[in-house]
Amino acid sequence: MRCMPPRLPVIFIRLLLLLSLFPLRLPAQDQVITPGAVTSVSQEGPGLSLRTQNAFAFITVYSNNIIRVRLSDRPFFKDQSYAVVASPALQPVKWAQDAAAITVTTDSLQLIIHKSPFSITFLTLEGKVINEDEKGLGTSWIGTQVTTYKTLQPGERFIGLGEKTGNLDRRGNAYTNWNSDVYGYHIDQDPLYSDIPFYIGTHGGLSYGIFLDNSYRTDFNFGASNDRCSSFGAQGGEMNYYFIYHSDVAGIIKSYTDLTGRMKMPPLWSLGYQQNRYSYYPDAEVLRIAHTLREKRIPADGITLDIHYMDHYKLFTWDPERFPHPRAMTDELAQMGFKTTVIVDPGIKVEKGYPAYESGLAENIFLKYSDGQPYTGQVWPGWCHFPDFTSVGGREWWKKEIRSYADAGVAGIWNDMNEISTWGQKMPDNLLFDLDGKRGTHLQGHNVFGLEMARSSNEGMRAATGKRPFILSRSGYAGLQRYSAIWTGDNRAEDDHMLAGVRLLTSLGLSGVAFTGMDIGGFTGNPTQALYTRWMQLGAFIPYFRNHTANNSKSAEPWTFGEEVTEICRKYISLRYTLLPYIYAAFREASTDGMPVVRSLAIAYTGDPHVYDTRYQNEFLFGSALLVMPQESTASFAKVYLPAGEWYDAYTGEKYQGGQERILELSAERLPVFVKGGSFIPRQSLVQYTGQAPADTLDLHVYAGAEKDSLSLYEDDGETYDYEKGNYYQRTLRFDPAAHTITLDKPQGQRSSHYHFIRLVLHGCGGDERFSFLPGDAGEQGAPVKTRLFTNDDEKISFIF
Repeated sequence: MRCMPPRLPVIFIRLLLLLSLFPLRLPAQDQVITPGAVTSVSQEGPGLSLRTQNAFAFITVYSNNIIRVRLSDRPFFKDQSYAVVASPALQPVKWAQDAAAITVTTDSLQLIIHKSPFSITFLTLEGKVINEDEKGLGTSWIGTQVTTYKTLQPGERFIGLGEKTGNLDRRGNAYTNWNSDVYGYHIDQDPLYSDIPFYIGTHGGLSYGIFLDNSYRTDFNFGASNDRCSSFGAQGGEMNYYFIYHSDVAGIIKSYTDLTGRMKMPPLWSLGYQQNRYSYYPDAEVLRIAHTLREKRIPADGITLDIHYMDHYKLFTWDPERFPHPRAMTDELAQMGFKTTVIVDPGIKVEKGYPAYESGLAENIFLKYSDGQPYTGQVWPGWCHFPDFTSVGGREWWKKEIRSYADAGVAGIWNDMNEISTWGQKMPDNLLFDLDGKRGTHLQGHNVFGLEMARSSNEGMRAATGKRPFILSRSGYAGLQRYSAIWTGDNRAEDDHMLAGVRLLTSLGLSGVAFTGMDIGGFTGNPTQALYTRWMQLGAFIPYFRNHTANNSKSAEPWTFGEEVTEICRKYISLRYTLLPYIYAAFREASTDGMPVVRSLAIAYTGDPHVYDTRYQNEFLFGSALLVMPQESTASFAKVYLPAGEWYDAYTGEKYQGGQERILELSAERLPVFVKGGSFIPRQSLVQYTGQAPADTLDLHVYAGAEKDSLSLYEDDGETYDYEKGNYYQRTLRFDPAAHTITLDKPQGQRSSHYHFIRLVLHGCGGDERFSFLPGDAGEQGAPVKTRLFTNDDEKISFIF
């Protein structure tokens, strides 16, 4: 049999031709580039400058608790941050090196920089690993994308990351930061409106924080789809993160807000009840709502106007038919004790003769394409240009324009649509942002647009009025707490949205933002009577208490669900007003230490696994002492968890030992609330708005407990910044169970208290009187209490119980 000639040479030639077209070497943009080994190190003030085979690194000691890590695959560009307002420590960094590693030491932690290859480990002074780069991965680049990979520690949990849906413990999940307009979002949707790339990790009794200060689109993976590592990275720019270590989560939040700033004291009126709808118009309807609130004795401080107050949705205008005399309307509202807040969107309609458009063009403040033409996008007024809030000129222009609202008697500015939102939700990437002289594209400017809009509104209203403005924003970036409150956007009238909203608020609190809220009752859809009732009860314990619903939904004012619901709402809103001294003290703490007003139990009970149980993760502390337990409106019974310590049922006064689960029977009339043993709850007499003076006696409720506790009463004028000059009254209260004493320290500050008398109301000490938690329930049998009246003029008061 004859053999066929071999075909191998032909196949081989064809293979060579194919390989010449498709080389085995991956294109540069698909390669994984690592820093490689350290080649040099030198000290520069409070930092170390390092060169590696493929990268540049800079390590800065900001404080004993904070170390900054910068990595770049090219020489560093101009250092700039819209989030960080702190400066690094002045003293030189303490460091040493050997052949294998460089060691940086502070009074609180150690940083080990391994030389070959470059990687980082953070340790306690005793040598325990707090956080470390995953061996073999560390930090790397794929094209412009940079990512740092961290070893997953045994039992490690991850909390915070700002406005993120999902469980309190984010282990096993991944998230993206790209500010987005997500109307009627799902309870597991990501991303949402704002971007705070800061999280807290805990394991083995240790806690740390990582803040990735990079305004490009960023991604965080907490062990999603792998069992080896967590990671965080950005689509462009540097790897630039701050590592924070402290003995507890509260200390981490304080250090993070040392970096990114804290809120100013808000105007007192903004802590009262706010009534809103999309939309109230004309002016007669606005006044009708205000009169009805007063007639029905439902305390309230604010009325909010949505986009229909404008002339064809054009910013800085009023509809001439619906609101012909805006100043007369706001003055009439003010006479009834109401402050007016108006919505503002960033889009400036392209329309010749429209003053804002003409002045914006003249001052050259609008965002542009790379060829210099102004960008035009479509929103409510039609085709619009958009101010570049990352430029000094854009901010100054906005501040001048915003004055018109102050002149019209407006007290609050609600920044909306500032993700940036446009119809189609896809702004071109080649838009140019000034970035305060750094220059960049939409890819870098997008996530800070909302932050800088809120900043401009804040600075503009403050300049126009000389008073504390109320600023609300839908979008923002890390540091937004310096300028604005935030709410969780266009939620839905569903039980799971109410509960998911609670977790959004506690996560924002873990991320440095104390003044937060959500649309009570749900923005879109129609709540059942039971859901509305439960949500309004919950609203009494939310920093920004706003009832809000959409224009295609049923009216949702407190009186629209029948008299029984109206009475329940009245009691809980009234409760809010009696608790204002307690709430104001919590905001003072937020302004000085960064502690949130709505506090995840993970702050005080970090090591308790029950806190992260999905059955209990919605429970939170309102201030330091009130344990609030949100429940589905359809539930008849609830299983709840009381953390360690002693707890009092707020309504019955019954005392329970903590560290245990309980079954509660639920009722429509009451939201489960407990009070921590050993704590203080100051309460004033009921007022109908914050501008109305309460009685001159402050009821100081003291709940006996086994642990020491304290609280600082705080008062100021509620509207100016004079408190920064010492014009305030502050008095620290101390409870000492071992000594059986309650002490009121000497007052601090230049201001006298409004309250001439303090009545101590002692719970858990026996007695003949009775107490009711809810206003209007005076006839109900509550817990036995004792009372003692003191004159508040005494410099120091000590009472033995």
